Amino acid sequence: MAFGKALAVAAIVAVTLVVLLRTEHDYATIKSFSLRKGDIPQLGLGTWLSDRDEVAHAVEYALDNGYDHIDAALIYKNEDQTGKGIKASGIDRSKIWVTSKLWNSDHRQDEAEAAIQKSIADLGVGYLDLYLMHWPVAFVPGEGTRLDEGTSVVDTWRTMEDLVRKNYTRHIGVSNFARADVQAVLNVCEVCPYAHEFETHPYLQQQNFVDWHREIGVKVIAYSPLANTNPTYRDKKGSLVGPIFKDPFWTELAESKNATVAQVVLAWGVQRGTVVIPKSESEKHIDENRGALEVEFSKEEMEAIAKRDKKVRMNDPGKSWGIKLFADLDDPSGFDGDNAEL
Repeated sequence: MAFGKALAVAAIVAVTLVVLLRTEHDYATIKSFSLRKGDIPQLGLGTWLSDRDEVAHAVEYALDNGYDHIDAALIYKNEDQTGKGIKASGIDRSKIWVTSKLWNSDHRQDEAEAAIQKSIADLGVGYLDLYLMHWPVAFVPGEGTRLDEGTSVVDTWRTMEDLVRKNYTRHIGVSNFARADVQAVLNVCEVCPYAHEFETHPYLQQQNFVDWHREIGVKVIAYSPLANTNPTYRDKKGSLVGPIFKDPFWTELAESKNATVAQVVLAWGVQRGTVVIPKSESEKHIDENRGALEVEFSKEEMEAIAKRDKKVRMNDPGKSWGIKLFADLDDPSGFDGDNAEL
């Protein structure tokens, strides 16, 4: 009899544990929204500032030559041409990771849904793998860059969550956020950020910020991973540090690896755990950038690179928008210097 009672108690305990574990698992699934077909590829093709007449071929060529990740945005004004390149490649949709972004004037619910529908249609992809809030800044629709004081980051995030529930995108994330902005989203999210895309490169390493994202389980996508090679940067803050392709430290490191400077810079970005999305319209450079995946560094080499951080931010439109960005990060916005682009 005692033995039978013991079995009954054990059964009840087991069932209770299963229920509790299932409940915790279900909650975790809701909080992280991990309906993955695989993680985001570590190397992608960026399309910011890509010429409308050239981006379709660049995308097609990249996809036909080993790339499986395209980074786009509505504000780049070339998603329709990017979509032509995706279609021309003939690569199955399920084998391509496609990211797009919600522009500042589309933060309200109706505008956001229309914006993602347009991106999906222009890209010709049926759905997105990742949709990012492009900046933690809302503009009043139809009124240029006038700030929308009535729409908060949290309000926009709730709208983004609905876009996942409506199957427009598999994942959502943020871009160009300060740490406090990310934390504000984490405090309330039901569908939480999959990734954060922000400027980081050897001249703006932000290693503590990168490490913090790893701790909270958010992927880091590094835009402008080749530092000040972007022509937009060269006449602004990029001129303060000199072109990275001529930096003796990087040219010597590249020579030691029998690689190009672009390859070693991108390889560093990959080895530190970030996703890199260099933009190029050149077949030669698209091929060259892919070679970065073959370059590796020793611990001592990574430590030497860490000492080359110049803490110089190239992209900061805060002045023109009348808002201070990156307040708790290296080189935060000021209102007495040059602004940059998107």
